[in-house]
Amino acid sequence: MLRRVVLTILLQGLTLLWLGPACKASSLGAVVHVVPLDSSEGKTVRAHFIVIAPNPCPDFSGVCATGEDCMVHPTSSPFSGTKPTAGWCVRQWQKTISSNYNATVKLGSKVDFYVSLKAGPKLRPNTGRLNQPPYVALPPPLRARVNCPHHIPLSVKDLDGDKVRCRFARADRGECLNCSQHSFIELNEEKCMLAFTGEASVGQYSIVLMVEDISHVEGKPLSSIPVHLSLTVEEASSSCSAEPVATSQTPRQDATLYVLPYEKVDITVNFISELESVIEIAMVGPPALFRFGLKTTAGLSTMTMAWVRGQNKLAPLLPICFAANTNSLQSDPRCLWLYQREMKTLPVGTELKCSGTEMSLVLPVGTLKNINLGELQLNSPTCPVTYNNTHLTAHIPLAGCGTKKVHFGSELIYTNTLQSVRPYTVVSRLPSLILPLACRIPGLQVRGPQYKIIIPSERETFGAVAFRLEIYLPGEGPFSNLTRSPTFRHLRSRPSERVQRDVALFEPGNGNGPRGFHRSTGSKIDSLDLHVLSNCSVDRAELMVGKCMESETEDFVGANPILDQGCLAANSTLEIVTSTSNSRVYRLDMSTMKSQGTMMFVECTVYLCIATLPSQKCPDPCDNSTSNKTMTDKMITRSYTIRSGAISLVVTTAAPTITAAVATAAAAPAAPAAAVTSIADTTAVQKTTSSNAPEASAMTVGVILAAIHIYHQNIFLY
Repeated sequence: MLRRVVLTILLQGLTLLWLGPACKASSLGAVVHVVPLDSSEGKTVRAHFIVIAPNPCPDFSGVCATGEDCMVHPTSSPFSGTKPTAGWCVRQWQKTISSNYNATVKLGSKVDFYVSLKAGPKLRPNTGRLNQPPYVALPPPLRARVNCPHHIPLSVKDLDGDKVRCRFARADRGECLNCSQHSFIELNEEKCMLAFTGEASVGQYSIVLMVEDISHVEGKPLSSIPVHLSLTVEEASSSCSAEPVATSQTPRQDATLYVLPYEKVDITVNFISELESVIEIAMVGPPALFRFGLKTTAGLSTMTMAWVRGQNKLAPLLPICFAANTNSLQSDPRCLWLYQREMKTLPVGTELKCSGTEMSLVLPVGTLKNINLGELQLNSPTCPVTYNNTHLTAHIPLAGCGTKKVHFGSELIYTNTLQSVRPYTVVSRLPSLILPLACRIPGLQVRGPQYKIIIPSERETFGAVAFRLEIYLPGEGPFSNLTRSPTFRHLRSRPSERVQRDVALFEPGNGNGPRGFHRSTGSKIDSLDLHVLSNCSVDRAELMVGKCMESETEDFVGANPILDQGCLAANSTLEIVTSTSNSRVYRLDMSTMKSQGTMMFVECTVYLCIATLPSQKCPDPCDNSTSNKTMTDKMITRSYTIRSGAISLVVTTAAPTITAAVATAAAAPAAPAAAVTSIADTTAVQKTTSSNAPEASAMTVGVILAAIHIYHQNIFLY
């Protein structure tokens, strides 16, 4: 076959491990980026580990031993994904190890993997400096389909400009353990391109490769760095060409973005999927990379991310890899690189002073050899830069001259850049100058009305809100067309509870219709529909029901829960699906309620919510997974407690006309039970509420909300 002729295939030592039940503690991907240490003449290296672990996400126990030079990168929102299988997360740390290293690395109590690397030390004859091993980007867990051939490009870089080659790891060299050969994975070594032939069984497989930089002189490897990949093969349910595709607005494969100190990089990725909706854009990237919510409109899915280069001990090259996942499809993985340029030492006599309104630069020109001072500009060419025979000076306003403002951790940072700017038509062999300037303001010292943020009030956002409870027999009330033949949304119970629900109890197709319809006067009512209603007419406002209780007495002594923070608290409750977002309807099975008398009272805690992004919904109050998020993704009202009047639990007379509920403290008298009705008692609960956000990184963004005095620290980087 032509494909096999074109590819340079190395079959010996093919390292592919099938991850069956005996191997379920293996990683789903791993890579080590290596930086030789001059302090040890290259005998030790700083190893930056990036590992994809299966859920549940492991902790860092076992990574750093006592006395080791080791640092972990903890985060409350690690990179994660739901495909394949039960999902995964990314853990990252760095430690100093030997330049030639072989060990089994343990991550937490359940994940371990074998690492073998050879990184010198070797001095480069052309520069006299230590050789820099190559870098390889780690993509998210890979997916493929039976009988669908597929190419998987790997993204590699080398800071020394050496040629990079990829090969399969070999057990006879101690590079992997329990290696076995499979014929459905092929490798083009020179292009670092994997090819999946499609001739594989459904399952999950591990691929171990060695990435090497090749000497220009001897043609032999200077170093060998491992990368572990996982490939999940699934059944094909559609055409082999139906995968999501990246648009032209997405950064190209292997793109490099150069990042200066305290510079912010914004990245947007777009995918088009015509067959299935994109459920996630899986991503693996550096610590403190912000990811903003996935937006999907008419087959186009978009995610934005941002990264600020602050003071860090990360590797100089930082890869970001991503792929779009649908339920059964995955796009080609794509990787780009952030390059943290190395800054040189500043000349003696350089000063950068920060005041409340500007930064002032003084730079000795004697150290700027062969630099054309007339070409130097700030971010805005309209701002003057003056110089004489001894010094260059510039006064740079914090609110002008192209000065940018970014947040890093708890600091507010103002940045500008002095750099050589030449006309495009001029070709020059003279060196250029790039001089980043930054003023850092500690978060606790940021004051001033210029940082004031005004949050609209509840009335401005939602209007004058009111809530009410109404209770009807099934098939009656404002949603009678829906409750007569209901569609149920099953409520989740809390993980600690085991709840059994008899859905057939409410099915209208059992020959009797909704229960409670055919009862004689004086008989017990079998089921009731609890209507929770609001008057809010804002289009995207959602009514959220937190806690509901029922009691035989009006003082709610000995009350029994119906709902608890939106979760099922009684095995007698199902939610009926409605077409409106400002109301909720619940079917109550009265035969399993603890109230056994002839009367009942109901009380609920409610609030309104608007998601800040149109593509999102307000988070389920039953879902505790969002409680540790740090960014705001919704606007909510305060909580309100509403209480019904007395509800008769026996059939009495025909239904009266529904009385409109008002937000007052008066409770309605007991209504006849043929269409049990109650007037809402809405009492505001003075309670502060917190908002949550999707996938925030380790960088804090709320420092401008504090009210404090401005004090500037100096930093001048070159």
